[in-house]
Amino acid sequence: MAAEVLMSVSKDENEWAILHSRKMAQKDYESYLLTAKRIGRAKGRKEERFAIAKNLMSMSLPIEQIVVATGLTREEVEQSRVIN
Repeated sequence: MAAEVLMSVSKDENEWAILHSRKMAQKDYESYLLTAKRIGRAKGRKEERFAIAKNLMSMSLPIEQIVVATGLTREEVEQSRVIN
């Protein structure tokens, strides 16, 4: 059945183009979702590092140690002090 449909579609160039366009659109959509997930995860990790920095600051740890512990820059650690 599927082979018959494929054969009938492959004979019509217009149908073939439509099928190809749909496949490309699906791949683009899937790529977009993967990119969005990666960006979301990166944002979440960054927010978590800021939360950790805030906790370490509340423990009166020196900024240099917080920078090492979180991987944030000194400026980001100082910024998290102002934001939080």
